[in-house]
Amino acid sequence: MAETMNRRKVACLLADGFEDSEFRIPHDRLTSSKYQVEIIGMKAGEQLTGYKNRETATTDIAIEDADPKAYAGLLIPGGYSPDHLRADPRFVDFVKAFDATGRPLAAVCHGPQLLLSAELQRGRTLTAWTTVQSDLRQAGAQVKDEPVVVDRNWITSRKPDDLEAFSGQFLQALTRAERGTAFESVRSNS
Repeated sequence: MAETMNRRKVACLLADGFEDSEFRIPHDRLTSSKYQVEIIGMKAGEQLTGYKNRETATTDIAIEDADPKAYAGLLIPGGYSPDHLRADPRFVDFVKAFDATGRPLAAVCHGPQLLLSAELQRGRTLTAWTTVQSDLRQAGAQVKDEPVVVDRNWITSRKPDDLEAFSGQFLQALTRAERGTAFESVRSNS
């Protein structure tokens, strides 16, 4: 039976090797704004380490127990984590199902690799880490090399330097969704 969506709960897909600040800064901004961030991993209770060894996180729930319809938003931090996750079809299916809800989806740095594996990028406008930008372009996405790009329910960003703007845009999108306000087409933030 599907869970009911919790307007204050955000899913975070995470594996070992995540970029430390790309997890920590959005996580802290979300929790300080009274959002519950639920970390979804391969299995529940697993301790994950960022690739700079500055941050650790413990998964709250295993991917097979996570219902995309239960979350108000989705956060995909970068680093090596998205590459590990996209090799597992359960995470790819979760991203597809979550995107179908139309709720805010925020991916930073290498995070859009999961969008690529889910084959959701064609015709969308987004940004990512420099090397991922070329992959996105070749796969039919419009790519902007800007700190934050908003395309309907997607909020994407390039790198740790952009995290404050990225986190702010994600929070604004969650607030708009909570109020039932429509998403804007394409907007970038420098």
